[in-house]
Amino acid sequence: MLNTWVVTPTCLPLVRRRCHACASDRFRASGKFRVNANHKVLDAWLLVLCTGCGDTAKLTIFERANVRSVRPELLDRLHDNDHGLIAELLQDPVLQRRNRIALDWGGAWRLDTGGSDHLDREVIDVSVRFAARIPVRPVRLIAEGCGLARAEVERLLAEGSLVSAVRLGARLSGDFTFTLKR
Repeated sequence: MLNTWVVTPTCLPLVRRRCHACASDRFRASGKFRVNANHKVLDAWLLVLCTGCGDTAKLTIFERANVRSVRPELLDRLHDNDHGLIAELLQDPVLQRRNRIALDWGGAWRLDTGGSDHLDREVIDVSVRFAARIPVRPVRLIAEGCGLARAEVERLLAEGSLVSAVRLGARLSGDFTFTLKR
């Protein structure tokens, strides 16, 4: 029987970026957008706050965009400071590249295994699904979901009792499956 585990975000991740005012390299989303109109062009930023000094920084969403090129729904969501939009934009690779940021998901996700009834079986088939693009090592997920130490999971992987079509040692943010034989 195939079990489904889900990796879900519990809160917004921290933004990794160097602060200009202090030595901190972590920012948290303030929950606010800034939209500036200059005749027929718009600029929009997501405001983030330094976790060290509280200084505000702006992450560019778009610059000098023609008013007609911005969807009205997006503009409404920006004006309403929509938290769902913040989560979508933070995970956008284009926005991350444009602003030279990375996300720190430490403590911002959880693994839902659907209960512990699968732990006593001889063979466990599991499908892991990601609700958001959260980079996590599969070995860590398997250890947490099965109640094992990471070293034990590494040993099972080395002896062939843990198999998967993906590399379990590298970080993944996409769905995968694995089989554990005890």
